[in-house]
Amino acid sequence: MRQSRILIAEDEDSIRFVLTRALEGRGYHVRGFAEGLPALAALRSGGFDLAIVDIRLPDVSGLDLLARARDESLDVPFLVMTAESTMQNAIEAMKRGAFDYLTKPFDIEEVQLLVERALGLRQLSRMVDNLKGEMRPQFTPGSGIVGRSPAMQEIYKTIGRVAESDATVLLQGESGTGKELIARALHFHSGRSGSFVAINCSAIPRELLESELFGHERGAFTGAIERTLGKFEIADRGTLFLDEISELPLDLQAKLLRVLQEHELLRVGGREPIRTDARILSATNRDLAELVRQARFREDLFFRLNVVPISVPPLRARRGDIPELVRYFVQKIRREMKVQVHGLSTDAEALLLEYPWPGNVRELENALIRACVLAGSRTLTAADFHLSSATRASAAAPGDAALDELIRRRLRDLLQRGGDAWPRDLHSLAISWIEKPLLEFVLEHTAANQVRAAEILGINRNTLRKKINALGVSLKK
Repeated sequence: MRQSRILIAEDEDSIRFVLTRALEGRGYHVRGFAEGLPALAALRSGGFDLAIVDIRLPDVSGLDLLARARDESLDVPFLVMTAESTMQNAIEAMKRGAFDYLTKPFDIEEVQLLVERALGLRQLSRMVDNLKGEMRPQFTPGSGIVGRSPAMQEIYKTIGRVAESDATVLLQGESGTGKELIARALHFHSGRSGSFVAINCSAIPRELLESELFGHERGAFTGAIERTLGKFEIADRGTLFLDEISELPLDLQAKLLRVLQEHELLRVGGREPIRTDARILSATNRDLAELVRQARFREDLFFRLNVVPISVPPLRARRGDIPELVRYFVQKIRREMKVQVHGLSTDAEALLLEYPWPGNVRELENALIRACVLAGSRTLTAADFHLSSATRASAAAPGDAALDELIRRRLRDLLQRGGDAWPRDLHSLAISWIEKPLLEFVLEHTAANQVRAAEILGINRNTLRKKINALGVSLKK
């Protein structure tokens, strides 16, 4: 059986060496390059099954290398690496046809797993054939979606994979998590020439909602003095975003289903069907599957809307993104409201990281606006934030609360067993009495999911792995 051949384009000798040795150890034939153009020439010669490329190369970027390969129909899946884990890199890599995206520093086991998946599913790399230009100015990395957590990285990848298709996307998540921003990102990366049109299905009275969606003819009802286009027609060749889709009445659900199936609609009071080419994105903060079981939402419509599901995590599940969100919002508030605040004190940062944010990113932004406008100095302190102590105590995610209680119980047991045998050196105490059992417990709590464990502990995954090895932590799934 022929060895799979892998090309590596990486200008750092040490990384290229480690990848080569690891992959050759798995039985692959590997050829490495320090520059992009010689790597491209090798790809043109054929015979490679996979390319692993760094975004930053001395002569040509990895994204340009990927784009040229796609333009020339070189049928090779790409894994893209970079030390800059930004939304723009993630989306651009996936848009241009990358099989997946790696941020440095990475786990060699993660690389090996992705290589196996890529070689087994090569067809997934045939997604985008032509290079697109710069991201549209209406949607840039500074336009609202902020975060480098694993959960957000997966969302960026999904945006890149599905943006240019016409597949319906269902965004599910709590209020304030940024579902509309993700919908806008999908539209602005889609290449559709029409507008992005949003409508909140819960904010419009039932008797007006049908007209808002489908339009009406003159005389269709009292007060209809002229023909009016609905949101579907306004969004033709563009994107229609149906927010709070769970609140759509059942009779309108049937009419929406018909539009999705037939790509045509009837205005209220109209007789002639009208063709429509609006892509449908929808969002809800409720469990649509449960509403289907309760016969409060049509099952057939649910399946039509849920072709590509995206679950948007609450802010408490990605606390590591809070500092970056704070920096983004402070800069935005300073620019738009002409305030002189430039940062936060240590106690303010600790408060914002501790608070559970039941209102998610929207609540964080509002809290920062209020604090910036009312602040008496250029640096925000904890006293500038009027966050409810009751909310702080009670609104934490159930999983986080349970985890905190179990950690406290474990530490209590350790201290009770300690008696007079406490080490005098407090650092040794932390290592021998607290750190190892804490790591063991968190890994047990996450079923040995090291990515999730690192998020809970607030450390880098590589740091977690080093501690596991250094302390002899057992991994129990």
